[in-house]
Amino acid sequence: MLWQNAPHDMARILSTTIESDITSALATISIAFAAAVLLPSCQRAPMPQYAATAPVVAQRGELAHDLMALLPAEQRTLPAAQEEARWISDTAYKSAVSIARLNNPLLWPAWMNNRLVNAPFNIRERGLCWHYQHDLYRELRRRKLSYFTLGCNVRDQGKGSEHNCVYVCAKGSTWPQAVTLDAWKKNGRLVALTADELDLEDWADRPSTTDMLNWIYPEGHAYPVEHWALVKSGRKWNDYIPSWLDEGRNSRQGKIMQQNMYNGLQQRNGQPTDYELE
Repeated sequence: MLWQNAPHDMARILSTTIESDITSALATISIAFAAAVLLPSCQRAPMPQYAATAPVVAQRGELAHDLMALLPAEQRTLPAAQEEARWISDTAYKSAVSIARLNNPLLWPAWMNNRLVNAPFNIRERGLCWHYQHDLYRELRRRKLSYFTLGCNVRDQGKGSEHNCVYVCAKGSTWPQAVTLDAWKKNGRLVALTADELDLEDWADRPSTTDMLNWIYPEGHAYPVEHWALVKSGRKWNDYIPSWLDEGRNSRQGKIMQQNMYNGLQQRNGQPTDYELE
């Protein structure tokens, strides 16, 4: 009778279901394990030693070479010019790691962290592309440059896809004869692009930002890496004000910045950076 076969049928169904569930669970675990192993390599900030790894040391050399190509022919053989190009390259790669580690991104791709920064509850204090732009510019202003000039540029200005970076050009030259430096796109893994690697129709110089940052960070400054040019006012999620104004210093984020600077300087025995300046 049919009812006599029911226990056997139920056992077969249960066995099949359990096997299916186990397979599904193993697949889920495998995916989770792969995400845990693979994604952090790009979604989180690099380890402190990242800039000293062999592939990145090679990239630092390539960037220095690209910078030297911006100079007039008569300057390309000058040891002082070569040293300055190496310093810019080394500092850009090292400081990009430092900036990302301070921002502590959680997500990949980088633009997803924007949601955490713009969230009402301040899940992350910083991490927008222009935060990285300001911070990278700050680090490259730590010495006087004789052969190169810094600037700020923007892609898709005024659009939802707007993206801000730093550029380096030969002294006396102007945008777009430059190398663009992007510390944001890969969460602290610097991306360097020459002019012929950009769609220049989408990019523009941003001299107002350059002028502001030049005023805040004079060449040879000693601001610690925790210093922010602008802080949230607290009035709206996207309202930023200068950190040096009383309103900025007394804002919630201004107070966080001051505490971060104090803690950082204490931990580093007064040194402004958490990476080695050469």
